[in-house]
Formats: sequence, structure tokens, C-alpha cells
Amino acid sequence: MRDHRRLTAFQLADALALEVYQQTKAMPREEQFGLTSQMRRAAVSIASNIVEGCARGSRADYVRFLRIAFGSAKELEYQISLASRLGYFPESEAKLLAEKSSEVSRVLRALVQSLSNQS
Repeated sequence: MRDHRRLTAFQLADALALEVYQQTKAMPREEQFGLTSQMRRAAVSIASNIVEGCARGSRADYVRFLRIAFGSAKELEYQISLASRLGYFPESEAKLLAEKSSEVSRVLRALVQSLSNQS
């Protein structure tokens, strides 16, 4: 079993989830069960899938959950873009969230590639 807390990918994903929760507090009330909820779920899904993958016994399962986390990161990137274009975030905040989400995606992609190449 791997310690997820030691992974840079987890640390970045955890920080991103906290940031998404903070930034979505100011979104319109009518989005509470729409885009706000979707963004929060995607952000939590990234970190949660890294944790679950680390708890799995096989490398194949680990990589599978990292790929799911990567998909959630890409989903969040789109949602941040959409929220920004709808005017729900100041441009500076949208840019910061997009950069953090993109960084998580890059780190996860590199981790998956590294583990896949070791097989």
C-alpha cells in the first residue's frame, strides 16, 4: 500500500479541491446544484481517486484510478473555463484555478506514463 500523502499529485489535488471550494462559494445561488456542485465533485474526485488507487494492491488498479483522477482533472478544467466565460469568477481567479488544474493534470499524466513504462 502506498502513502498518498507523499505524492505530489495528491498534494496538488488536495490544494486544488480546497481552492475550488473557496472560489465556488461566491457563485450564484442558482448554480448551487448545477455547476458549483459539479466543480466540487470533480475536484474531490481527483484527490479521492488518487487515494483509492494508492490503497489498491496491484499496479494495474493503481494506474486505473490515476487515470480516473486525470479524467476528473480534465473535466474540472472545462468547468473552470465555463464558469469563467459565464462571469462567475474574476479573471484572475479563473486563471489561477485553471493553472492549478492544468498542473494537476500534467503531474498525473507524467505519473501514469512513468508507471506504465515500468510494466
